[in-house]
Amino acid sequence: MTLKIEIVAGDRATVVRLIGRLQAEHLGILTKQIQSYSGAITLDLTELELVSLEGVRFLNSCQNQGIAVINASPYVTGWMKRERTPPDTEPC
Repeated sequence: MTLKIEIVAGDRATVVRLIGRLQAEHLGILTKQIQSYSGAITLDLTELELVSLEGVRFLNSCQNQGIAVINASPYVTGWMKRERTPPDTEPC
Protein backbone atom coordinates (compact mmCIF):
# COMPACT_ATOMS: atom_id res chain seq x y z
CA MET A 1 0.00 0.00 0.00
CA THR A 2 1.15 3.49 -0.78
CA LEU A 3 -0.07 6.77 0.66
CA LYS A 4 -3.65 7.87 0.28
CA ILE A 5 -4.55 11.45 1.14
CA GLU A 6 -8.12 12.30 2.10
CA ILE A 7 -9.04 15.94 2.61
CA VAL A 8 -12.02 17.38 4.41
CA ALA A 9 -11.99 21.13 3.80
CA GLY A 10 -14.22 23.59 5.60
CA ASP A 11 -14.41 27.36 5.58
CA ARG A 12 -11.89 27.83 8.36
CA ALA A 13 -10.22 24.46 8.82
CA THR A 14 -8.94 21.56 6.77
CA VAL A 15 -8.27 18.02 7.93
CA VAL A 16 -5.78 16.01 5.90
CA ARG A 17 -6.04 12.30 6.69
CA LEU A 18 -3.00 10.20 5.79
CA ILE A 19 -3.68 6.54 5.09
CA GLY A 20 -1.00 3.93 4.47
CA ARG A 21 2.72 4.68 4.24
CA LEU A 22 4.32 8.12 4.40
CA GLN A 23 7.69 8.06 2.66
CA ALA A 24 10.07 10.62 1.21
CA GLU A 25 8.59 10.27 -2.29
CA HIS A 26 5.20 11.51 -1.03
CA LEU A 27 6.39 14.68 0.68
CA GLY A 28 6.31 16.94 -2.38
CA ILE A 29 2.72 16.06 -3.23
CA LEU A 30 1.65 16.33 0.40
CA THR A 31 3.33 19.72 0.75
CA LYS A 32 1.46 21.03 -2.33
CA GLN A 33 -1.83 19.73 -0.92
CA ILE A 34 -1.25 21.43 2.42
CA GLN A 35 -0.19 24.71 0.81
CA SER A 36 -3.33 24.82 -1.32
CA TYR A 37 -5.55 25.34 1.74
CA SER A 38 -5.82 28.32 4.05
CA GLY A 39 -6.90 28.45 7.65
CA ALA A 40 -6.19 25.86 10.29
CA ILE A 41 -4.77 22.59 9.01
CA THR A 42 -4.74 19.30 10.87
CA LEU A 43 -2.92 16.15 9.83
CA ASP A 44 -4.84 13.09 11.05
CA LEU A 45 -2.57 10.04 11.30
CA THR A 46 -5.19 7.57 12.56
CA GLU A 47 -4.68 5.24 9.58
CA LEU A 48 -0.99 5.85 8.97
CA GLU A 49 0.70 2.44 9.01
CA LEU A 50 4.32 3.28 8.30
CA VAL A 51 6.45 6.41 8.24
CA SER A 52 10.03 6.96 7.09
CA LEU A 53 12.64 9.12 8.81
CA GLU A 54 11.98 11.84 6.22
CA GLY A 55 8.26 11.55 7.01
CA VAL A 56 8.91 12.02 10.72
CA ARG A 57 11.02 15.08 10.02
CA PHE A 58 8.28 16.40 7.74
CA LEU A 59 5.66 15.95 10.49
CA ASN A 60 7.90 17.84 12.94
CA SER A 61 8.31 20.62 10.39
CA CYS A 62 4.54 20.79 9.99
CA GLN A 63 4.11 21.13 13.76
CA ASN A 64 6.75 23.88 13.81
CA GLN A 65 4.62 25.76 11.26
CA GLY A 66 1.51 25.51 13.43
CA ILE A 67 -0.09 22.51 11.73
CA ALA A 68 -1.72 20.15 14.21
CA VAL A 69 -0.70 16.48 14.04
CA ILE A 70 -3.30 14.25 15.69
CA ASN A 71 -3.94 10.56 16.31
CA ALA A 72 -0.36 9.45 15.74
CA SER A 73 0.61 6.08 17.16
CA PRO A 74 2.76 6.13 20.31
CA TYR A 75 5.65 4.84 18.20
CA VAL A 76 5.42 7.75 15.73
CA THR A 77 4.89 10.28 18.52
CA GLY A 78 7.97 9.00 20.35
CA TRP A 79 10.05 9.05 17.18
CA MET A 80 8.97 12.60 16.44
CA LYS A 81 10.00 13.63 19.95
CA ARG A 82 13.40 11.96 19.62
CA GLU A 83 14.03 13.71 16.30
CA ARG A 84 13.22 17.10 17.88
CA THR A 85 15.58 16.48 20.79
CA PRO A 86 19.18 17.44 19.99
CA PRO A 87 21.60 14.55 20.36
CA ASP A 88 23.63 14.32 23.54
CA THR A 89 26.82 16.30 22.98
CA GLU A 90 28.65 14.95 26.02
CA PRO A 91 31.86 13.12 25.16
CA CYS A 92 31.95 9.37 25.79
